Parts: sequence; C-alpha cells; structure tokens
Amino acid sequence: MSKKVLIIGTGFGALGAAVRLLSRGFDVEMFEKRDKPGGRAYVYEVNGFKFDGGPTVITAPFMFDDIFAAAGRKREDYINFVPCQPFYRIFDHQGEFFDYNSEEEFTLKEIEKRNPADKQGYLDFLATTKAIFDKGFTELADVPFLKFTDMLKVAPDLIKLQSYKSVYKYVSQFIQDDFLRRCFSFHPLLVGGNPFDTTSIYAMIHYLEREWGVHYAMGGTGAIVKALTDLIEDLGGKIHLSTEVDEIVIENRITKGLKLKDGSFHPADAVVSNADVPFTYRHLIKEENRRKYTNRKLDRMHYSMSLFVIYFGTKKRYLDTKLKHHNIILGERYKGLLKDIFHEKTLSEDFSLYLHMPTITDPTIAPDGCESFYVLSPVPHLDSGTDWTKAAKPYRDAIMQFLEDNYLPDLQENIIAEHYIDPIHFERDLNSFRGSAFSVEPLLTQSAWFRPHNRSEESPNLYFVGAGTHPGAGLPGVLSSSKIAEKLLTGEIG
Repeated sequence: MSKKVLIIGTGFGALGAAVRLLSRGFDVEMFEKRDKPGGRAYVYEVNGFKFDGGPTVITAPFMFDDIFAAAGRKREDYINFVPCQPFYRIFDHQGEFFDYNSEEEFTLKEIEKRNPADKQGYLDFLATTKAIFDKGFTELADVPFLKFTDMLKVAPDLIKLQSYKSVYKYVSQFIQDDFLRRCFSFHPLLVGGNPFDTTSIYAMIHYLEREWGVHYAMGGTGAIVKALTDLIEDLGGKIHLSTEVDEIVIENRITKGLKLKDGSFHPADAVVSNADVPFTYRHLIKEENRRKYTNRKLDRMHYSMSLFVIYFGTKKRYLDTKLKHHNIILGERYKGLLKDIFHEKTLSEDFSLYLHMPTITDPTIAPDGCESFYVLSPVPHLDSGTDWTKAAKPYRDAIMQFLEDNYLPDLQENIIAEHYIDPIHFERDLNSFRGSAFSVEPLLTQSAWFRPHNRSEESPNLYFVGAGTHPGAGLPGVLSSSKIAEKLLTGEIG
C-alpha cells in the first residue's frame, strides 16, 4: 500500500513536491485555503485582465523541465517559456536607464555608457560568480542541512567565497559607479533580502540569470500553476480548494495527520507544509508539541520585508514608452530607503519600484488594445505599526502619480481595472507571519543549517517546502526545496 502524504498549500514548493512524490508512487492530497491554487502565484481576474500575483521572473526553466521529466512528461507540451530581452531595464532617479542580458558584449557596452572604468571590474565580478554558483546552487541548493556537522563541512568553502560579506559590499569590490553597484546588487530584493545585509552567496543569482536567461511563461505564471495542477490530477493526486487546515496533529512527536477547520481529521504517513514556516509552527502545531520552535524563538527571528503591489490595466497600449517587460525604477535613496524598510521599519515617502509590463510579451492576458501592469514597492512588514487601512490609498496614489508624471502619460484616466495588495493581505490571506512577503530573511545567520530545516526537528515525518525553509525564497529556491522533500521522503538522503 502506498504511503499517504498530505500537503498544506499549493504554492510552487507544494506543486513541485506533489508531482515528484506522485511520480514515486506516493498517495498525495493537497489542501489549499484559497479558492484557487498557486499560493503567492494566485491569478487575479478583473474586467477581462489576468494579473499574476507573482512570481514573474523565471530564471531557471530547467527546474520546471526536471519536474515534468520526473513524471515522464515534457514541459514544453504544457508550458511555453519565452526569453525576456533585456532581462531588466533599470532606471536611476533621473530616468536614465541601464539594460543587461546574457550577452557579455551588450552588457559591457551598457557599462561603457555609464562608467567605462567599470568594464574590467564587471568581468572580474562575473568570473567570481561561477564559483559562488557552483557551491551555493549546484552543490548545496537541493541538499538538506539537518545536522550542524553538515554546515561545518561547507564552512571553509563559504568563507573562501567571502559569504560573510553582503551582496552590496561584494559587488563594490569590483564596481565603482554607485548606480552600477545598485544594478548588480539589487537581486536579494527578489528573495526578500536587503542587499546590504544578505550574504554574498546570493550574487549567484546574477550567474543564474546569465547562464539560463530570464523567461516569461506565455499565459502568465498562472499558466505554470495550471499545468502543474493538471499534471498532479493526471497522476492521481487530489487538490482540495477553499479548505483550510486547523492543526497538524502530533502525538508523541509523530505527525498523525491534519485536522481541518470543518473539524474533520485526515490521517497521513507524512505531512509536507508549504504554509509559511513560522505560521505553521505558531498556529498549526500546539505549543506542547514544540520544543525548539517556541513562540519566543519565532518572535526573535528576522523576517523579510513586505510588499505593496498594485495590479492595473489600461484601455490603451503604452508601446511608445521607454519601458520594457521587467523594469526596476530606483529612487534617489538606496541604502537609506532599505534601512528604513528593514531596520527602522518605517514607511518612507519615497520608494523604489519594480514595474512589470507583461503585455509587451504576451498581449493575450489583457483585452484587445489594452495594457496590463503590476507595480511593486518593497515596504516594511507589519512590525512597522503602519495602519494600512488608512495608509494604502495615499501610498497607492503617490505611486500612480509618480508613474503618470514620469513613465505613463495620462495613466489614471486610462485605468479600467485595478486591484492592490498590502502587508495585511500577506498576513490574512497568505498566512505570512508579520505580513512578511518572503518569510525568513536570507541572512547568513538564517541560511543553510541556521534556517528552519526541511525536516522538522519537532516531528520526523513533518517536512517543509517553500520560501521559509532551505534554501530560501524565489522560484529556484522553492523548487529545490521540493526536490529535497522528495529525497527525504524516499529515504535517498537523511
């Protein structure tokens, strides 16, 4: 008889784990609180527009290939990935921009426009990122750190790679121009980290992008969710929507199954939680069943920033602007703004933005003749004390006015669809502790063995996938965690 595995949530960590476990003969059921699958990759549908909740930057398409291959299928039969060129267009506070892609000559020409002296430094930086990638991703991303000795084995290599330096400090060794330093150090923000605090291991994201490109899934990220849920059901898995878990039932340290909000109990041989790790420990496991992850420990951990995201559609196209598919608009302040967000936890009047314009690549996700956008601003998590019931509207207005004044003429009179999310949404709808958008912050002291483990220390048949466990947030991280869950549950490792 096959082992019964129950999975909490349907984010990408859960979807990847479900396909992998079903392909290995496990009996899998998934429980999703919301009315659609996808977790953070939820799709909002407003007035004929499809808005991807996120994530929208796909940097390792081969990881999706691996999931479909595990089930004996071909990813290209389900999803079409197309490359984005350039990867990003990054604007300074004066509206001047810098593009980069995987072509060395192209990027060097862009650097030359800004600061010719940094061309050699960039090449030197690039040369070091391969070693960081080989260690941090190829060797360690799908290996669980369950014992402290696992950490000791890799510590000398991590020290040699200068992992004790922040991404910004690491980049600054090679790049002199202040704006270019920002362009090559913003990547930790994609996984919830402050470039001035996050370990330089995350400089490998730049290598990952160059090696495999930045892609978009035609039909949006929701098309990937649909492909994976279709595959799960084809393989015999069950997905329960609008079904909230109330408790992970543990007796004598053994996980027995799940109790749902409706009072029903579902027995299991193992449980995999894709719910936020601190939320799982604090709200789904009784205190008497937690020896390590006490409320006090969870309160003392550091959590990523939150996000304010506006999804909006216009009744006209904006093809004659200087915008690309992925745009990063940096404010005049960089370090100061990040300090406000991560350390001071105050909502600043200024902001830096990520502006996503997917209809440049895929017009089908909006009505004919219309343009689809989302604009994202990093903000402090709920420890800031900001009353978002009052702050959201003025903050939204300031961002939209900025975009109208600088990038999208007559924007507000052309908006015909809009929806926004704020830190309250992350806490209430996504069960994210403190409204954090990326769970546990990716600090060196909260990475690898120091991060919540993929197999719970509280119960040997309780497992974690997703942003809050090893290796961390971002699509490559959460997909790696699903591979770790498979290895642990099949006994290949651990």
